[in-house]
Amino acid sequence: MKYIRLILIFLLIFSSCKTKKNIITEKNKSEDVISSPKKTTSKPVKTTTVSSPNNKPTKPVIKSGLTRTENYIATYSQIAMDEMKNYGIPASITLAQGILESGNGVGRLSVEANNHFGIKCHGWKGDKIYHDDDASQECFRKYKDPKYSFRDHSLFLKERKRYYKLFQLEKDDYKNWAKELRKAGYATDPRYPEKLISLIERYNLDDYDRLVLGKESDKVSQEVPEGKITHKVAAGDTLYSLSKKYNTSVEILKKINRLETNNLSIGQTLIIQL
Repeated sequence: MKYIRLILIFLLIFSSCKTKKNIITEKNKSEDVISSPKKTTSKPVKTTTVSSPNNKPTKPVIKSGLTRTENYIATYSQIAMDEMKNYGIPASITLAQGILESGNGVGRLSVEANNHFGIKCHGWKGDKIYHDDDASQECFRKYKDPKYSFRDHSLFLKERKRYYKLFQLEKDDYKNWAKELRKAGYATDPRYPEKLISLIERYNLDDYDRLVLGKESDKVSQEVPEGKITHKVAAGDTLYSLSKKYNTSVEILKKINRLETNNLSIGQTLIIQL
């Protein structure tokens, strides 16, 4: 009997040790899982940075003899035409808005934030700048390059329902584009359309619309006599800059080419010397 008791006590002790060992083993396993988490593949985070048609940095055009506005046009006309091709917004409208809203590219937002259209943050995840506008220290978007500002301007108009009527207009109908922008609430200034139209007509910005659309300029170039020195008008050219380049005068150029005003059209052929 005594022998049987000893056997039972031994079995109870053995069973107790085994149970304790199992508990410790399970605990260690749990610790291993915590210290070695599963590796997860991270998905790319979507950003609000606007894509650009090209990766080349924008280089400002600064030519002596050109006004600040003419230098602005020479710098950004190609970007405005590219945006017109991609989004259907007349290059003339984009340029006129840029000129007006950026102060020819020298306003604080355009200089410090490359923001040429005064586009505010509205959920923007990128860099920001604070500037007094309708209220004190409002939040505006900040870009690495002005071209991103032009792209955001295109998306701003294209993706908002209130501007849908703009895209029902002809792409070379800059007058109605200017008027509809005001009606849709883009600007509070009642003279905003007139200001845009004035800039477009003063600097012949609608020539850029025609270039994109493959239409000829309204101004028909005169026939050029053989053997004469000529110049094909490019973006940024003015009678003043050409007079300096060819060592002549504005009045002589106007007389030779039978011009009534100083306005030139891109692609127009000028006679420099008879």
